[in-house]
Amino acid sequence: MSDDGRRVAIVGGGFSGAMLAARLAERGVASSLIDRTGTFGPGLAYATPFDGNVLNVRADRMGAVDGRPDEFVRWLEAHHPDHADPGGFAPRRLYGLYVQDRLAATEAAHPGRIERVTGEAAAIDGTRVRLAEGRTIEAGAVVLATGNPPPRATGTHARVIGNPWEPGALERIGAQDDVVLIGAGLTMVDMVLWLSALGWTGRATALSRHGLSPRAHGVTPDAPLPPTGALTSGAPSKRLAEARRLARDGDWRGVMEGLRPITGDLWVQADTATRARWLRHLRPWWDVHRHRIAAPVAAALAALEADGRLRIVAGRVRRVEATPEGVTVDWSARGGGDRPGLGGRWLIDCSGPAHDTAADPLFGPLIAAGRARLDPLKLGLELDTDGRVLDAEGRPDPRLFVLGPPARAAFWETIAVPDIRKRIEGLADRLSGLQISASR
Repeated sequence: MSDDGRRVAIVGGGFSGAMLAARLAERGVASSLIDRTGTFGPGLAYATPFDGNVLNVRADRMGAVDGRPDEFVRWLEAHHPDHADPGGFAPRRLYGLYVQDRLAATEAAHPGRIERVTGEAAAIDGTRVRLAEGRTIEAGAVVLATGNPPPRATGTHARVIGNPWEPGALERIGAQDDVVLIGAGLTMVDMVLWLSALGWTGRATALSRHGLSPRAHGVTPDAPLPPTGALTSGAPSKRLAEARRLARDGDWRGVMEGLRPITGDLWVQADTATRARWLRHLRPWWDVHRHRIAAPVAAALAALEADGRLRIVAGRVRRVEATPEGVTVDWSARGGGDRPGLGGRWLIDCSGPAHDTAADPLFGPLIAAGRARLDPLKLGLELDTDGRVLDAEGRPDPRLFVLGPPARAAFWETIAVPDIRKRIEGLADRLSGLQISASR
């Protein structure tokens, strides 16, 4: 078999793709790492230049390789000792540098095994990846590690910041300008803190469907509370009652930490009806308790709320009206009733990724061709337990895989480093086996 037949094409050069390429190289498998931005490693999550945007997981759990969770702390000790607190929350910018450093070190140790390709993947044809520029990458297997999609377009008006992560986006906002934020999750937290660091003294109103914002980590690491049988099996309503009982008797953070290692397994074992109930009734509360923020970050938000500079309201957007002077959001409050419009000089879209797999320019054609299919809840592509894409008949494609956030329909827990690195290790095992069998 040709060298191309033993190569893995990885679409997406963020954390998932870059760290998979590194693990494959360490196992003797060559890869082509494809990224449209040409910046390999940090991805969107760890590319922020603002050091106030910190990790949401303690440093001693952020090693990029499964089984070596403290590797990031060792790197901090060597390169940024002032941030080398194992129980602390380091700047995400530094984590991006760590990922880049690990990728570069692997390339140096295993020359020729990682090919960096700057370009946008336009189509998957068998195990060939065609780039928008016309080049075709030949491979023996393809891994789709494209990360999270951008938010849905709120509008194209000059007063609407649809992608707050674009360089210089927040610098357009005046020091005393009031802002409206759509969404009250982690992106909202990042934007409000970043604005404050830039000298902003205005007021912010964040609108989300339930008016919930991320909860805080404990000051010290949270000890896991072992899940009981009543929490991991039975009717969803009884599981919820057990979770509430355990939280009352102990610490809700301990309940969440105890569930974390098995959440993916519980999702895989659940039928479609149960998953639908979880999404419909529990997801907003799950998200704010599962994806927590550092205690100092939570304190900074609380101070802004106490000063009347941050208000979080629950409701839905009806319409956004923008003029050269500012924006007004017509909204319906949760529970009903008319409320005055939310106004400000700027609107910032913090609604998070807009997952629409069928409309995705890369995934959509795979579905249309019958090579892939949506899961029943339309969260994403259906996969088997190894991350292989299922075709229209439910058969796994032995050479097409999904890794990271796009795999959420199959595994749910697919965005945090501790979860992704486990998937990377399993996928590296399978791909290494494919290459061994292919080379015989």
